Amino acid sequence: MSTELGTAGEMEPREVVHFATQQTRFALINNILQHPDQLPSMHELEELNPSVSEATVYKHIQKLIDTGIVKEVALDDDERRQGYPWKFYGLTDEGREFLDDRNLLAAEETLQEIYKTISNKSEKMVKYENAPRPDDA
Repeated sequence: MSTELGTAGEMEPREVVHFATQQTRFALINNILQHPDQLPSMHELEELNPSVSEATVYKHIQKLIDTGIVKEVALDDDERRQGYPWKFYGLTDEGREFLDDRNLLAAEETLQEIYKTISNKSEKMVKYENAPRPDDA
């Protein structure tokens, strides 16, 4: 397989795997996979990683976007609702294929089941989890 992942195209596949499996980045990838729509907002990612600063979550998501593993998707202006997020983060098709080919998505269903058991979600987290998401993500 010759999936090219943005700047990852300049990296060897093993380097991309090492990059993606760095602890914080891999946790963020897992957060995306476990989300009911696989499109969490930044707030949801921050809530799911309380031991990591908001700036660190943002920095690592940006690195995953720059590498082509993650994409940022936004609601169209006419779909945005005040008080709700409008930017969301999901795996790119190339990122999903790359991770799947290296057996890094094997726990996807388990992650989704674990997510369903989280019972101490804040009111804001539940609100954001139920926010409208782009249809064509």
